[in-house]
Amino acid sequence: MPLPDFEIFANRLRKMAKHHDKWARRKGITCYRIYDADVPEFPLAIDRYDSFLHVAEYRRQHGLSPDEYQLWRSGSKQVMQEVLELPADRIFFKEREQKKGKEQYEKRDDRQQEFTVTENGLKFIVNLRDYLDTGLFLDHRITRQMARDQADGKHTLNLFAYTGSFSVYMAAGGAASTTTIDLSNTYLEWARRNMALNGFEGDAHQYIRADVKGWLAEPVRQLYDLIILDPPTFSNSKAMEDILDVQRDHVELIQACLQRLTPGGILYFSTNFRKFKLDEAALSNLAEIRDLSAATIPQDFRNKKIHYCWEFKKPES
Repeated sequence: MPLPDFEIFANRLRKMAKHHDKWARRKGITCYRIYDADVPEFPLAIDRYDSFLHVAEYRRQHGLSPDEYQLWRSGSKQVMQEVLELPADRIFFKEREQKKGKEQYEKRDDRQQEFTVTENGLKFIVNLRDYLDTGLFLDHRITRQMARDQADGKHTLNLFAYTGSFSVYMAAGGAASTTTIDLSNTYLEWARRNMALNGFEGDAHQYIRADVKGWLAEPVRQLYDLIILDPPTFSNSKAMEDILDVQRDHVELIQACLQRLTPGGILYFSTNFRKFKLDEAALSNLAEIRDLSAATIPQDFRNKKIHYCWEFKKPES
Protein backbone atom coordinates (compact mmCIF):
# COMPACT_ATOMS: atom_id res chain seq x y z
CA MET A 1 0.00 0.00 0.00
CA PRO A 2 1.49 3.42 -0.94
CA LEU A 3 2.23 5.88 1.85
CA PRO A 4 -0.09 8.90 2.08
CA ASP A 5 1.01 12.26 0.70
CA PHE A 6 3.10 13.97 3.37
CA GLU A 7 2.87 17.28 1.51
CA ILE A 8 -0.89 17.40 2.09
CA PHE A 9 -0.26 16.90 5.82
CA ALA A 10 2.50 19.53 5.82
CA ASN A 11 0.29 22.14 4.13
CA ARG A 12 -2.61 21.54 6.49
CA LEU A 13 -0.38 21.57 9.57
CA ARG A 14 1.27 24.81 8.42
CA LYS A 15 -2.11 26.46 7.87
CA MET A 16 -3.65 25.34 11.17
CA ALA A 17 -0.53 26.13 13.23
CA LYS A 18 -0.41 29.65 11.82
CA HIS A 19 -4.11 30.17 12.56
CA HIS A 20 -4.07 28.78 16.11
CA ASP A 21 -0.71 30.29 17.08
CA LYS A 22 -2.05 33.74 16.24
CA TRP A 23 -5.28 33.09 18.13
CA ALA A 24 -3.43 31.71 21.17
CA ARG A 25 -1.07 34.68 21.37
CA ARG A 26 -4.04 37.02 21.32
CA LYS A 27 -5.72 35.02 24.12
CA GLY A 28 -2.55 34.57 26.20
CA ILE A 29 -2.80 30.76 25.92
CA THR A 30 0.37 28.65 25.80
CA CYS A 31 -1.18 25.15 25.66
CA TYR A 32 -3.56 24.44 22.80
CA ARG A 33 -4.39 22.13 19.91
CA ILE A 34 -3.00 23.02 16.49
CA TYR A 35 -4.09 19.98 14.47
CA ASP A 36 -7.04 17.67 15.15
CA ALA A 37 -6.97 14.75 12.69
CA ASP A 38 -7.80 17.19 9.89
CA VAL A 39 -6.44 14.88 7.15
CA PRO A 40 -7.87 11.30 7.42
CA GLU A 41 -4.56 9.68 6.47
CA PHE A 42 -2.89 11.49 9.39
CA PRO A 43 -5.20 10.80 12.39
CA LEU A 44 -3.20 12.78 14.92
CA ALA A 45 -4.05 15.16 17.73
CA ILE A 46 -1.16 17.65 17.91
CA ASP A 47 -1.04 19.90 20.97
CA ARG A 48 1.43 22.65 21.77
CA TYR A 49 2.65 22.86 25.35
CA ASP A 50 4.76 26.01 25.23
CA SER A 51 7.72 25.04 23.02
CA PHE A 52 6.97 21.29 23.09
CA LEU A 53 4.55 19.12 21.10
CA HIS A 54 2.40 16.32 22.46
CA VAL A 55 1.19 14.11 19.59
CA ALA A 56 -1.45 11.41 20.07
CA GLU A 57 -2.07 8.95 17.27
CA TYR A 58 -5.63 7.63 17.17
CA ARG A 59 -5.69 3.90 16.50
CA ARG A 60 -7.28 2.85 13.22
CA GLN A 61 -7.01 0.20 10.52
CA HIS A 62 -4.31 1.87 8.44
CA GLY A 63 -3.58 -1.03 6.07
CA LEU A 64 0.18 -0.44 6.22
CA SER A 65 2.77 -3.16 6.75
CA PRO A 66 4.94 -2.81 9.87
CA ASP A 67 7.76 -1.32 7.80
CA GLU A 68 5.41 1.05 5.98
CA TYR A 69 3.88 2.10 9.29
CA GLN A 70 7.28 2.98 10.71
CA LEU A 71 8.02 5.03 7.59
CA TRP A 72 4.67 6.81 7.98
CA ARG A 73 5.34 7.53 11.64
CA SER A 74 8.88 8.80 11.10
CA GLY A 75 7.75 10.81 8.06
CA SER A 76 4.95 12.43 10.06
CA LYS A 77 7.39 13.44 12.79
CA GLN A 78 9.79 14.81 10.19
CA VAL A 79 7.00 16.99 8.79
CA MET A 80 6.28 18.35 12.28
CA GLN A 81 9.95 19.15 12.82
CA GLU A 82 10.26 21.00 9.54
CA VAL A 83 6.91 22.82 9.49
CA LEU A 84 6.95 23.84 13.15
CA GLU A 85 10.73 24.29 13.33
CA LEU A 86 11.15 22.08 16.39
CA PRO A 87 13.94 19.63 17.25
CA ALA A 88 13.00 15.95 17.53
CA ASP A 89 13.53 15.89 21.31
CA ARG A 90 10.69 18.40 21.78
CA ILE A 91 8.12 16.17 20.06
CA PHE A 92 6.47 13.45 22.17
CA PHE A 93 4.63 11.02 19.88
CA LYS A 94 2.19 8.53 21.45
CA GLU A 95 -0.40 6.07 20.26
CA ARG A 96 -3.75 6.67 21.92
CA GLU A 97 -5.93 3.73 22.77
CA GLN A 98 -8.64 2.95 25.27
CA LYS A 99 -7.17 2.59 28.77
CA LYS A 100 -9.09 0.89 31.53
CA GLY A 101 -8.81 1.03 35.29
CA LYS A 102 -5.29 0.83 36.63
CA GLU A 103 -3.79 1.14 33.12
CA GLN A 104 -4.68 4.81 32.93
CA TYR A 105 -2.42 5.52 35.92
CA GLU A 106 0.56 3.42 34.87
CA LYS A 107 3.80 4.97 33.70
CA ARG A 108 4.77 4.51 30.08
CA ASP A 109 8.36 5.64 30.62
CA ASP A 110 10.76 6.08 33.53
CA ARG A 111 12.55 9.12 32.09
CA GLN A 112 10.65 11.85 33.88
CA GLN A 113 10.15 15.03 31.89
CA GLU A 114 8.15 17.62 33.79
CA PHE A 115 7.85 21.33 33.18
CA THR A 116 5.44 24.12 34.08
CA VAL A 117 2.96 25.76 31.72
CA THR A 118 0.47 28.58 32.21
CA GLU A 119 -3.22 28.81 31.44
CA ASN A 120 -5.31 31.87 32.20
CA GLY A 121 -2.59 33.11 34.54
CA LEU A 122 -2.36 29.84 36.49
CA LYS A 123 0.55 27.40 36.57
CA PHE A 124 0.38 23.66 35.96
CA ILE A 125 2.94 20.87 35.97
CA VAL A 126 2.78 18.75 32.82
CA ASN A 127 4.62 15.58 31.86
CA LEU A 128 4.61 14.82 28.15
CA ARG A 129 6.66 11.64 28.28
CA ASP A 130 5.81 9.35 31.16
CA TYR A 131 2.02 8.86 30.95
CA LEU A 132 -0.62 8.50 28.25
CA ASP A 133 -2.06 11.90 29.22
CA THR A 134 -0.12 15.02 30.05
CA GLY A 135 -1.61 16.23 33.35
CA LEU A 136 -3.75 18.96 31.78
CA PHE A 137 -6.80 18.20 29.61
CA LEU A 138 -6.92 21.08 27.14
CA ASP A 139 -10.52 20.48 26.07
CA HIS A 140 -11.78 21.61 29.51
CA ARG A 141 -10.10 25.02 29.44
CA ILE A 142 -13.46 26.83 29.21
CA THR A 143 -15.13 24.56 31.78
CA ARG A 144 -12.35 25.28 34.26
CA GLN A 145 -12.89 29.01 33.81
CA MET A 146 -16.64 28.55 34.41
CA ALA A 147 -15.84 26.82 37.70
CA ARG A 148 -13.45 29.63 38.63
CA ASP A 149 -16.15 32.21 37.96
CA GLN A 150 -18.58 30.35 40.25
CA ALA A 151 -16.17 29.62 43.11
CA ASP A 152 -15.94 32.83 45.14
CA GLY A 153 -16.66 32.07 48.80
CA LYS A 154 -17.81 28.55 47.95
CA HIS A 155 -16.97 25.21 49.50
CA THR A 156 -15.93 23.13 46.51
CA LEU A 157 -15.48 19.43 45.71
CA ASN A 158 -13.46 18.01 42.81
CA LEU A 159 -14.20 14.32 42.11
CA PHE A 160 -12.08 12.06 39.87
CA ALA A 161 -9.77 15.05 40.21
CA TYR A 162 -6.78 13.74 38.21
CA THR A 163 -4.03 16.37 38.71
CA GLY A 164 -6.34 18.89 40.36
CA SER A 165 -6.61 21.56 37.64
CA PHE A 166 -10.24 22.29 38.55
CA SER A 167 -9.21 22.65 42.20
CA VAL A 168 -6.55 25.19 41.21
CA TYR A 169 -9.08 27.18 39.21
CA MET A 170 -11.65 27.15 42.01
CA ALA A 171 -9.06 28.19 44.58
CA ALA A 172 -8.00 31.00 42.24
CA GLY A 173 -11.64 32.04 42.02
CA GLY A 174 -11.73 32.62 45.77
CA ALA A 175 -13.14 29.29 46.98
CA ALA A 176 -13.53 29.11 50.75
CA SER A 177 -12.28 25.52 50.57
CA THR A 178 -11.36 22.81 48.09
CA THR A 179 -11.64 19.06 48.54
CA THR A 180 -9.80 17.04 45.91
CA ILE A 181 -10.54 13.31 45.57
CA ASP A 182 -8.88 10.74 43.33
CA LEU A 183 -7.99 7.05 43.54
CA SER A 184 -4.38 7.53 42.43
CA ASN A 185 -1.73 8.58 44.93
CA THR A 186 0.41 9.72 42.00
CA TYR A 187 -2.20 12.11 40.66
CA LEU A 188 -3.32 13.26 44.11
CA GLU A 189 0.24 14.30 44.93
CA TRP A 190 0.45 15.96 41.52
CA ALA A 191 -2.71 17.91 42.40
CA ARG A 192 -1.17 18.97 45.71
CA ARG A 193 1.92 20.23 43.86
CA ASN A 194 -0.20 22.12 41.33
CA MET A 195 -2.05 23.83 44.16
CA ALA A 196 1.18 24.72 45.98
CA LEU A 197 2.68 26.03 42.74
CA ASN A 198 -0.12 28.59 42.66
CA GLY A 199 0.16 29.47 46.35
CA PHE A 200 -2.82 27.46 47.60
CA GLU A 201 -1.83 25.56 50.72
CA GLY A 202 -3.19 25.04 54.23
CA ASP A 203 -6.14 23.43 55.95
CA ALA A 204 -8.69 24.95 53.55
CA HIS A 205 -7.44 22.56 50.88
CA GLN A 206 -8.02 18.86 51.55
CA TYR A 207 -6.88 15.82 49.55
CA ILE A 208 -8.54 12.43 49.85
CA ARG A 209 -7.45 9.18 48.22
CA ALA A 210 -10.63 7.25 47.61
CA ASP A 211 -12.68 5.27 45.15
CA VAL A 212 -15.10 8.06 44.26
CA LYS A 213 -18.00 5.74 43.54
CA GLY A 214 -17.57 4.11 46.95
CA TRP A 215 -17.04 7.47 48.65
CA LEU A 216 -20.27 8.82 47.20
CA ALA A 217 -22.14 5.76 48.49
CA GLU A 218 -21.20 6.65 52.06
CA PRO A 219 -23.50 8.75 54.30
CA VAL A 220 -23.43 12.49 53.60
CA ARG A 221 -21.12 14.20 56.08
CA GLN A 222 -20.62 17.59 54.44
CA LEU A 223 -22.37 19.82 51.93
CA TYR A 224 -20.66 21.73 49.13
CA ASP A 225 -21.65 24.72 47.04
CA LEU A 226 -19.86 23.67 43.85
CA ILE A 227 -18.97 20.15 42.69
CA ILE A 228 -16.98 18.92 39.69
CA LEU A 229 -17.80 15.41 38.47
CA ASP A 230 -15.67 14.25 35.52
CA PRO A 231 -15.49 10.44 35.72
CA PRO A 232 -13.60 8.16 33.33
CA THR A 233 -15.66 6.30 30.77
CA PHE A 234 -14.79 2.97 32.36
CA SER A 235 -12.62 1.82 35.24
CA ASN A 236 -11.98 -1.58 36.78
CA SER A 237 -9.04 -0.79 39.02
CA LYS A 238 -8.30 -3.40 41.69
CA ALA A 239 -8.35 -0.61 44.27
CA MET A 240 -12.03 0.07 43.51
CA GLU A 241 -14.88 -1.65 45.25
CA ASP A 242 -16.83 -1.97 42.01
CA ILE A 243 -16.47 -1.44 38.27
CA LEU A 244 -17.27 2.07 37.05
CA ASP A 245 -19.22 2.49 33.81
CA VAL A 246 -20.18 6.12 33.18
CA GLN A 247 -23.23 5.31 31.05
CA ARG A 248 -24.59 2.78 33.51
CA ASP A 249 -23.63 4.67 36.67
CA HIS A 250 -24.07 8.36 35.84
CA VAL A 251 -27.55 8.73 37.37
CA GLU A 252 -26.36 7.21 40.65
CA LEU A 253 -23.23 9.38 40.68
CA ILE A 254 -25.12 12.60 39.87
CA GLN A 255 -27.83 11.87 42.43
CA ALA A 256 -25.18 11.30 45.11
CA CYS A 257 -23.52 14.60 44.20
CA LEU A 258 -26.83 16.47 44.32
CA GLN A 259 -27.37 15.12 47.83
CA ARG A 260 -24.10 16.79 48.79
CA LEU A 261 -24.99 20.17 47.28
CA THR A 262 -26.30 23.09 49.30
CA PRO A 263 -29.60 24.63 48.12
CA GLY A 264 -28.78 26.65 45.00
CA GLY A 265 -25.49 24.78 44.61
CA ILE A 266 -24.04 23.84 41.23
CA LEU A 267 -22.71 20.55 39.84
CA TYR A 268 -20.70 20.42 36.63
CA PHE A 269 -20.81 16.93 35.11
CA SER A 270 -18.78 15.98 32.07
CA THR A 271 -17.78 12.90 30.12
CA ASN A 272 -15.64 12.08 27.10
CA PHE A 273 -17.68 8.99 26.19
CA ARG A 274 -18.72 9.65 22.58
CA LYS A 275 -21.90 7.52 22.74
CA PHE A 276 -23.05 8.91 26.10
CA LYS A 277 -26.77 9.61 26.61
CA LEU A 278 -27.86 11.58 29.68
CA ASP A 279 -30.90 10.09 31.43
CA GLU A 280 -32.51 13.47 31.92
CA ALA A 281 -35.87 11.98 32.89
CA ALA A 282 -34.32 10.40 35.98
CA LEU A 283 -32.68 13.67 37.05
CA SER A 284 -34.88 16.57 35.94
CA ASN A 285 -36.97 16.51 39.13
CA LEU A 286 -33.82 16.94 41.25
CA ALA A 287 -32.16 19.92 39.59
CA GLU A 288 -32.34 22.48 36.83
CA ILE A 289 -30.28 21.01 33.97
CA ARG A 290 -28.40 23.03 31.36
CA ASP A 291 -26.45 21.48 28.48
CA LEU A 292 -23.11 23.28 28.26
CA SER A 293 -21.46 20.94 25.76
CA ALA A 294 -21.25 23.31 22.81
CA ALA A 295 -20.35 26.27 25.02
CA THR A 296 -17.41 24.43 26.62
CA ILE A 297 -15.64 23.13 23.49
CA PRO A 298 -12.62 25.37 22.88
CA GLN A 299 -12.10 27.00 19.52
CA ASP A 300 -8.91 25.02 18.88
CA PHE A 301 -10.76 21.67 18.90
CA ARG A 302 -12.13 20.69 15.50
CA ASN A 303 -13.92 17.70 17.04
CA LYS A 304 -16.99 19.28 18.61
CA LYS A 305 -17.85 16.03 20.42
CA ILE A 306 -14.60 15.84 22.37
CA HIS A 307 -16.70 15.98 25.54
CA TYR A 308 -20.22 16.49 26.85
CA CYS A 309 -20.90 18.81 29.78
CA TRP A 310 -23.95 19.75 31.83
CA GLU A 311 -24.69 22.13 34.69
CA PHE A 312 -27.05 20.89 37.42
CA LYS A 313 -28.40 23.59 39.72
CA LYS A 314 -30.06 22.39 42.90
CA PRO A 315 -33.31 24.18 43.84
CA GLU A 316 -33.02 26.86 46.50
CA SER A 317 -35.44 25.02 48.71
